[in-house]
Amino acid sequence: MTTHQNGTISIEISDFLLNCFVSWKFWLSLPLSFLFLLAMGANGVLLVTIQLEASLHEPMYYLLSILSLLDIVLCLTVIPKVLAIFWFDLRSISFSACFIQMYIMNCFLGMESCTFMVMAYDRYVAICHPLRYSSIITDQFVARAAMFILARNALLTMFIPILSAQLHYCGKNIIENCICANLSVSKLSCDNVFLNRIYQLTIAWTLLGSDLVLIFLSYILILRAILRLKAKGAAAKALSTCGSHFILILFFSTILLVFVFTHMAKKKVSPDIPILLNVLHHVIPAALNPIVYGVRTQEIKEGIRKLLRRVVERCK
Repeated sequence: MTTHQNGTISIEISDFLLNCFVSWKFWLSLPLSFLFLLAMGANGVLLVTIQLEASLHEPMYYLLSILSLLDIVLCLTVIPKVLAIFWFDLRSISFSACFIQMYIMNCFLGMESCTFMVMAYDRYVAICHPLRYSSIITDQFVARAAMFILARNALLTMFIPILSAQLHYCGKNIIENCICANLSVSKLSCDNVFLNRIYQLTIAWTLLGSDLVLIFLSYILILRAILRLKAKGAAAKALSTCGSHFILILFFSTILLVFVFTHMAKKKVSPDIPILLNVLHHVIPAALNPIVYGVRTQEIKEGIRKLLRRVVERCK
């Protein structure tokens, strides 16, 4: 219990309670569980396939491995806790666990966006400068790109949970969300949260916004190069080469943009909708990314077939 200078008394709290989807938790838990298992299984199979199949030891597939790792971490950070709330009403989350979850979500979503940007550059070089591709997109390039992705997002998003953790929380401890989103947590504080909110929004629009601009700029240049191709079937082959990646970006950016717009129009939509979209944004792209690449990429399909043959042979 703390007495403030103005004479008011506040009760110090030691944990938060996550509160979401009270009336329809059971029905949401079924598709969410399916998507979680699908995401973990599909990304796991993709990682093992790329690791064991020598023909997939190329920069493009290394970038896809990074994407799968990010998806797995994001799913494990968010979905098990949401399911624990749905099934066992385990709504309590400690301060430290809440701020760790907040950091991982912000950091890894930024890393995923940055990975898509690097993959777009990979497709740009492959389509627009095919003769120079092997000299530009090398294993060293992927290693440097991975270091940039990690450093940029780890450093810039670090201050989001730090600023939230420095706030003074008193009295109310119920987070109206399934996850420890920064804006949902900070509104419980007794302090002024203006700096916290401004930093969150600035970082989000700077990182994700710049990535999306560079991604779509890459695809504009790719489309222009494709339209100039005169060889028979060259345009169709080029579109097929980057089609999988573009579909993945649409999954990622569409859910993100819908979440942003519904959050901005929260007075006109149910407050549960932005919360639901926020949760789904951590699992739907993760579930669909490896499936889209597996279906549309012949090399990955062949690698998965070889992996399944090895498993069957060992079981005999």
